[in-house]
Amino acid sequence: MSVFGKIFGFKKDEKAITTGEAIQKLRETEEMLVKKQDFLEKKIEQEIATARKNGTKNKRVALQALKRKKRYEKQLQQIDGTLSTIEMQREALEGANTNTAVLQTMGEAAKALKAAHQHMDVDKVHDMMDDIAEQQEVAREISDAISNPIAFGQDIDEDELERELEELEQEELDKELLGVGPVGVPDDLKVPDVPETNIAAPAPKPRAQARPVDEDDDDMKELAAWAS
Repeated sequence: MSVFGKIFGFKKDEKAITTGEAIQKLRETEEMLVKKQDFLEKKIEQEIATARKNGTKNKRVALQALKRKKRYEKQLQQIDGTLSTIEMQREALEGANTNTAVLQTMGEAAKALKAAHQHMDVDKVHDMMDDIAEQQEVAREISDAISNPIAFGQDIDEDELERELEELEQEELDKELLGVGPVGVPDDLKVPDVPETNIAAPAPKPRAQARPVDEDDDDMKELAAWAS
């Protein structure tokens, strides 16, 4: 008889339980032992209280209470060991159950992947990728050909156009130099315009009174004498 059969009372001819069923039974056993622990702990507290109560009044009753406490403590210690063993066994079964589920899932995934690749051939896939790359190259060449304006004056010499442009610029410059007028005075150096005002003409000076004819003759004589 197996270990599980000894624990759970299985007969040899009975069908082995599944891992999940064994884990469930171990959990139920743990719960039962934990309840047994609680019961024993309460009994131990009661016996200690009895021993204290009768320690001075009835020594025999106090001693009997302490003996029962010792037995309960021993049972409690045994249950602790049993719980540790069951817990380790349950964890091992849970790990095995998890591994089984994982392996089963991985096996199913492998089968699905194999079925998906069943109608695929690696060489055909490589050929298809080569065809895709080739068509992409063709599409790129077509785009380049369309975007290149070959039939729209691409044969014109760019250097000749540059020279012609320079000549036109030089002609314009010569015209500007020949047609340059008087140099304008900058606005900030211009003298402001003087407002027009009517200036009165100066009054005429009074004429000198005509000297007598005799005086003029005397003067002329003196001038002629000086000149001679």
